[in-house]
Amino acid sequence: MSDKGKEAGASTGKLAILVACWYAGNTLYNVYNKKATNMIHAHWFVATAQLVVGIVWSLVMWATGLRKTPNLTAADIASCIPIGLCACLAHAGSVLASAVGAVSFAQIVKACEPAFAAVVGLLVPPMDIKPVLAYLMLLPIVGGVGLACIKEGKGVDINMTAFLYASMANMAAALKGKLGSSITKALKGDKSKNMDAANVYAVMNIISFCCSVPFVVVNELPTLQAEWDKAAEAHGSSALVTNIIVSGFMFYIYNEFAFAFTAHVGSVTSSVLNTAKRVIIIVVSSIVFQEAMERNTVIGSAIAIGGTFAYSLASKKKPAPKAKTS
Repeated sequence: MSDKGKEAGASTGKLAILVACWYAGNTLYNVYNKKATNMIHAHWFVATAQLVVGIVWSLVMWATGLRKTPNLTAADIASCIPIGLCACLAHAGSVLASAVGAVSFAQIVKACEPAFAAVVGLLVPPMDIKPVLAYLMLLPIVGGVGLACIKEGKGVDINMTAFLYASMANMAAALKGKLGSSITKALKGDKSKNMDAANVYAVMNIISFCCSVPFVVVNELPTLQAEWDKAAEAHGSSALVTNIIVSGFMFYIYNEFAFAFTAHVGSVTSSVLNTAKRVIIIVVSSIVFQEAMERNTVIGSAIAIGGTFAYSLASKKKPAPKAKTS
């Protein structure tokens, strides 16, 4: 179904509410996530704990009958595992990038996600070839991010760790989109499985949590108790728990609203608005955390986000029909 056809099925007021809740939830998530990761140096743990909040929310919704319980076979769940792993790495990469660097920088690098999606579309079958104009729009995206990394008087200044984590998130998100589209479409198409947009996200969230636990065990378990005690002593355990719970709740809720919005309007409109939200997050995080925004950072991020906006539109443009020859 086209974006226009989907938009006809939802009122303007409903779409506006979904976007407002999506943007508010996403912005608040980034704020509370940064507060939580500033408190405790156990960032894989924070990312995983955030997913637990979403699981509790889903279980309550299913137990109370407010939402139908998914009816999945073992084969269905197995088919979702690769998508859940990608979701795990995309979420953790975003958390880690914001934890070790500025939220604004992580968002600027994440604006490069279309470049990763374009590469994945060409390398992972079935091949997804975009219009030439879409590939040209990758130039301002990459160039804008590069300009944002040039500091006046210092030259290129990149927080390489944050850059790599954000790039990991981009690659995982691109793979999730590529691998998951056919699977989630099939699950939602079978009414007996009770897999609407909300339940698809809920199931992926649970699988993502299961994939995250081993990373916590390997990377942080030996020092987790000591890090928790240190953070609780410095900031108070209640503040630490509150920031983790609120960030986890906001993460789950904003994704639910985003999934619901995309189900109504389609991927093109959703991609455009997903790009626009980065502007709000960058501005708010810069104010809340007093993150420096130099001239090159502002100009570069504007170019990158503008390029992403143009890519979203150009990538879905259908080629002109070929003229019939007699």
